Amino acid sequence: MTTSTDRMRVLTGDTPTGNLHLGHWVGSVRRRVEMQDTHECYFLLANMHAFTTRADEPEEIRADCIECVRDALAMGIDPSRCSIFLQTEVPAISELTYLFSMLLPYNRVMRNPTLKDELKIKGMEDNHSFGFPLYTVGQTADILAFRAHAVPVGEDQVPHIELTREVARRFNKMYCGVPAKAPDEEHESLGGVFPLPVADVGRVGRLSGIDGVQKMSKSLGNAIYIRDTAKQVKKKIGRIYTGHDSRQPDEPGEIDPEKNPLFQYVETFIDDEDLVSDFRDRYSRGANIGDGEVKVAVSDAINHLLGPMQERREQFSSDDDVIDILREGTGRANSIAEETLALAKEAASLKFFNRTISLQGL
Repeated sequence: MTTSTDRMRVLTGDTPTGNLHLGHWVGSVRRRVEMQDTHECYFLLANMHAFTTRADEPEEIRADCIECVRDALAMGIDPSRCSIFLQTEVPAISELTYLFSMLLPYNRVMRNPTLKDELKIKGMEDNHSFGFPLYTVGQTADILAFRAHAVPVGEDQVPHIELTREVARRFNKMYCGVPAKAPDEEHESLGGVFPLPVADVGRVGRLSGIDGVQKMSKSLGNAIYIRDTAKQVKKKIGRIYTGHDSRQPDEPGEIDPEKNPLFQYVETFIDDEDLVSDFRDRYSRGANIGDGEVKVAVSDAINHLLGPMQERREQFSSDDDVIDILREGTGRANSIAEETLALAKEAASLKFFNRTISLQGL
């Protein structure tokens, strides 16, 4: 893999909680695939973050890491054009997490709306590990360790990016002499170690799950996975409840497609613009159209998308091949992260000597 120093650097990733699904694809992975030829890309497997809720499942987390890489490769991530790496094998991230935790008040971390929503959805408001809120700080280190300029994310992750910007801003001013009122975009040119990254939200910031309520998530059981067969996809799409088919045929009145979660799938996955327009027009007028007709078209479109992904996935059936890809990507990631850590430690008067990191086979 070759990288160009004049390219903007991108960092994003996933917590390995199981196989990737369509929410990952439309929210972030599709954008990653698009950026591989135009940006210097680093894609992280946040396996330590997975321990915040699954510390008693180490073997499962390890297996999920392998599966996530397979899914990412199937979706079009190319290890010859980017670096895919393991969070736990880049020690600079942990060191920066500890340092950055000194720059953030505890109550600021707990005000993060994404963190609060996760605690509520997972029923952990009164029973979570100390590491759970710490992972919010860790996400800032994931990004800043690579001095990333952009972070492809779903809209629910935007508060994390804003917290990252706060950390970078505070570090640059406290330790690098960047003026207090310096514009964010000038921090690097004024001597700051860290650029202030921007959130690069995909065309679909939040894909609803098949429950039609929460965002698509494995933990909520409302996801369509890229490994799902055509039959499974059709069955899952059929479960989306809209309330439309419960209306009697002779009931008058228009129906707003925007209030129907099925129409997000129509506009996200059906490429035929004329068909999308026809569905929207007939549906909004209350014309003779049922959810069943729409669901068939959505299922066909999703299966058309997933077919090539599933074929590519078969090319990476060997765990050893996946681990080799991770080793190579992690080696490149350590090179950048160690450079960043050295700059940060020097700025904060923590650097006493140089060190090197090397990876060895099993």
